[in-house]
Amino acid sequence: MYVLSRFWQSTIGKKIVMAVTGIIGILFVIGHMTGNLLMFKGQEAMYHYALLLRTSMPLLWAVRIGLIAAVVLHAVAAYQLTMLSRAARPEGYAQRRPKVTTFAARTIRWGGVLLLVFIVLHLLQLTVGVIHPDYAELDPYNNVRIALANPLVAALYLLAMAALGLHLYHGSWAVVRTLGVARPSAQPLKRRIALAVAIIVAAGFMIIPIAAVLGKFAPAPPLAESSAATALTTPAAETH
Repeated sequence: MYVLSRFWQSTIGKKIVMAVTGIIGILFVIGHMTGNLLMFKGQEAMYHYALLLRTSMPLLWAVRIGLIAAVVLHAVAAYQLTMLSRAARPEGYAQRRPKVTTFAARTIRWGGVLLLVFIVLHLLQLTVGVIHPDYAELDPYNNVRIALANPLVAALYLLAMAALGLHLYHGSWAVVRTLGVARPSAQPLKRRIALAVAIIVAAGFMIIPIAAVLGKFAPAPPLAESSAATALTTPAAETH
């Protein structure tokens, strides 16, 4: 415990924690984006996706707890590093002209705050359903279609995904640099892998609210709770 405490209290320890939890976050958003894209295959595909998660509940909760821990550690480490940086220089530079910077780097903190707020709202709407106008268990197709058909909700989603793209661009490069896999780059626009990850993930998420607002997801009859519960105990439902 003493070693872990000393590691956490050090600046490099906090940066390593941010890097490792950042990798966990990157892997999660890629997997989550892939699952969300099943919206374009229709209600049945989304239903079986939800059913797979439901039947893997112990594993699902282990993943959820791990993700929550990663998000909390990432946010706390980021906050503490910011406070340490400010304490080291209470008065800002009279004139600051960084040699290498990007818009993603300059907005990383505000983008992180926006993403934290969005995550809470997203969970309340599409996981718990308490702020959803017509939420139904095991019917993620209609849950997503109805929620994102609201232009205000879709706009918030798009804004958050833009912040996610910027966060991924800066963060994925910072991860490999912190862990010593890559050297600092004097040409930030040539960080091709980081740029590709950011664009693919942000675009993969953004296309869903855009399609919802444009009415590209066909209306589907709601799945009743009773039929969904029956399907859970029917072997055929898991093999089709």
